[in-house]
Formats: sequence, structure tokens, C-alpha cells
Amino acid sequence: MPEKKLKVHPHTKNKSVRVKLIAYTKDPEQVVAAAIRQCYSRIGARELRKKIDKKTRKRLIAQVISSGHTSTIEHASFTFAIEGVSRACTHQLVRHRIASYSQQSQRYVSFDKNGFDYIIPPSIKRNKDLLKEFNNFIKEVTRLYKNLVDKGIPAEDARFVLPNACETKIVMTMNGRSLLNFFKERMCMRAQWEIRALANEMYKKVMEVAPNIFKYAGPTCETEKICWQGNLSCGRWKRIKGAELRKRTK
Repeated sequence: MPEKKLKVHPHTKNKSVRVKLIAYTKDPEQVVAAAIRQCYSRIGARELRKKIDKKTRKRLIAQVISSGHTSTIEHASFTFAIEGVSRACTHQLVRHRIASYSQQSQRYVSFDKNGFDYIIPPSIKRNKDLLKEFNNFIKEVTRLYKNLVDKGIPAEDARFVLPNACETKIVMTMNGRSLLNFFKERMCMRAQWEIRALANEMYKKVMEVAPNIFKYAGPTCETEKICWQGNLSCGRWKRIKGAELRKRTK
């Protein structure tokens, strides 16, 4: 398994996505290392934690990740404040079930006064005519939404006209093991562009506090030297030395 830091690819950047790591397990890698050692020691993790040096910590983390015995990585958790993403993005995000989510409510937050922010896909931005049509559609939706609310329709019902393009805010907490799986799936070029951009921003944040855990994060073409996408592959594996294409069998 390669130990080099994975690069965040330029074409996955999205300036609208804003991610802040607002909380995480104190000294996450030391906690994980103590949990690993606890499995094979008679003394408690409190004492073990004090005796593990940086070199040993790095080795232990690499060992459990390469072996696939990653339950100990779950003892480190990370909480993100996420803004500048669409409802289309968060509908994908919440499919990652081993996590906790708190999202801005369209039932209790009304957008009748200032309207709502929205995300424009790059493919639409590049076409001036379609961009104009898209913006006009958003204006019409905003007008209809305000009209519904003004005439006494509750926000929880008026929201039915709001599009997937609506910008939303969400707080998400994941443990380290779930994040490794999230990065495997969502940093892949087969992932939708917006959630891929979000994954890259999250990746950069956790690399700052737990580099020994997340240097192994990313699509399998880089981390395992295997692309599992079969006929749907983007072809990126061809540019990675030693990588190969495989198709999952039932």
C-alpha cells in the first residue's frame, strides 16, 4: 500500500464548497494507536497511550489499515461544518449511514424575505444561453415560493417548489473508518462532481490533524492500485504505475 500523500486533483475543486473541521477526537492518532495496542496488552489503554511514541504509532496505524482490520480507526471521530453545497449533494451525502447529520431545515428556515442561495453546475455555467435560462428559472421559483408564503402557505409546504440547486448547510460527524470508506467512494472520478469536491475539501482538513490515518485515503486506483469500475472506469488507472482494471464478480 503506498504511503505518499494523495494529491487533490484540480478539476475536483469547487469554490462554493466551504468545509471547516469544527471538532475531532483529541490526539486522534494516539487514541487509535492505544486502541490497537489494547487488543494485545494486559494493561489498560490509559497507560498504553503514554508509552506509544510517534514511530510506533505510525507503524501500528499502517499495520491495521494494510491488514483491513480497521475497527480501531473508529475510535477517532471528526465533525465538519459544511456550507455552499446543494441539496442534490447532501442527498448523496446522507447515504453514508455510519455518520451523524444535522442539516438546515427547509421547514423551519423560511426563504421568503431574502430568497435562497443556489448552486450552478459548471456545465451550465459554461453555456451562456443555458445559464441565463437557469437563472430565470430560479427567479421564477423564488417568486412562486414567496407568493405561496405571503398567501399563508406554511414554509413546510412552500418548500415543495424549491429545487435541488438550493444551497444548504449541514454538520456531519464521522469516525475515521467511515471517512476512509467515504473517501474511497467519493474521491473516485466516477463520483458526482459536487460531492467529489466536498470529499477533497474534507480530506485536506483531516490530513492536517491525522496524516498517518488519511494518507491511505482516496480512490482504489491509487490506494490499492486497482480500479473496480470495469466498463464504467474513467481510465485514470492507466496513468498510475502498476495499477490494473478489474470487474467485481457476484
